[in-house]
Amino acid sequence: MTMSDPLGDMLTRIRNGQRARKDVIHAPASKNRERVLAVLQREGYIRAFERVEHEDGKADIRIELKYHEGDPVIRAIDRVSKPGRRVYSSVRDLPRIANGLGISIVSTPKGVLSDAEARDQNVGGEVLCTVF
Repeated sequence: MTMSDPLGDMLTRIRNGQRARKDVIHAPASKNRERVLAVLQREGYIRAFERVEHEDGKADIRIELKYHEGDPVIRAIDRVSKPGRRVYSSVRDLPRIANGLGISIVSTPKGVLSDAEARDQNVGGEVLCTVF
């Protein structure tokens, strides 16, 4: 059976992995997921990620979760734009998460960016998820 929301599945894997205090989790690989993970790594929410190719031609992403003094760095990670309800935002209307302490991840014509990067480049787009 096919997955209806691959990005939402990866976010749930991250959320569950941190609740279970896992150091490393795995998710099926896709370019969109890797772009979102690159933003999370740039912003300091995960330690690292890498694409792992398997013999059968399929690939996984190995994600190293990050903790600070035993607590997960990611307190909340929520999907905003879902397959049944897409959410778009102009650069002026990009949401500020926790008064600027969190980030929104936005898919723009210039790539997948954090809300601060999107404001700097003056582009809006689809709000994929929020992280705090």
